[in-house]
Amino acid sequence: MATIFSRIVAGEIPCYKVAEDDKFFAFLDINPMVKGHTLVIPKQEVDYIFDLSDNDLAAMQVFAKKVALAIGKAFPCKKVGQAVLGLEVPHAHIHLIPMQSEADMLFSNPKLKLSPDEFTEIASKISAAM
Repeated sequence: MATIFSRIVAGEIPCYKVAEDDKFFAFLDINPMVKGHTLVIPKQEVDYIFDLSDNDLAAMQVFAKKVALAIGKAFPCKKVGQAVLGLEVPHAHIHLIPMQSEADMLFSNPKLKLSPDEFTEIASKISAAM
């Protein structure tokens, strides 16, 4: 059974795609902490990020860096934070979150409720900054 993220990559479940290459995929978190909150995943279905090969883990970080730099251009912030939790979906993923303060990285914070138009606009802004 494919994970929800594999189904997103396959186009079976819609998403707000930000970036993609042959190995990795970036899309907006549908329960964002702040505008611009993006997930980066390997297309390869791996549950635990540290089960990726060293080369794939390094390549995922380089891909995430490109996305993070674009997020920072699209949503001016002090830094783009990175978090890896990995308990909520059994598919390795990196959260990229534009931060004004460390409080923006608290996953216990209430999530934003955005409209489809807002999500589309956010994804477009980040993609355009790539």
